[in-house]
Amino acid sequence: MCLAVPGKILSTEQIGESRLGKVQFGGITREAYLDLVPEAQVGDYVVVHVGFAISRVDEAEAQRTLEMLEEMGGLAEETAAEDSGTPPAN
Repeated sequence: MCLAVPGKILSTEQIGESRLGKVQFGGITREAYLDLVPEAQVGDYVVVHVGFAISRVDEAEAQRTLEMLEEMGGLAEETAAEDSGTPPAN
């Protein structure tokens, strides 16, 4: 199962035609493309799916979602699968 996970944008940079951001998910930081949410800025929360930020979300909703994912173990599963290069189990 693939999840879209909310995270906070820590920094952004332009690489060629793409805008890339460092996004923090709880205690984990990953890079994500921000091209689909051009209005997103440092400090905003975005929902990230397979390396692409797909929408903005408010901080309270992001925190609720992260807490639920941590309780279910879903966040750890998603990040472990990403680190290993294999898709998470269904």
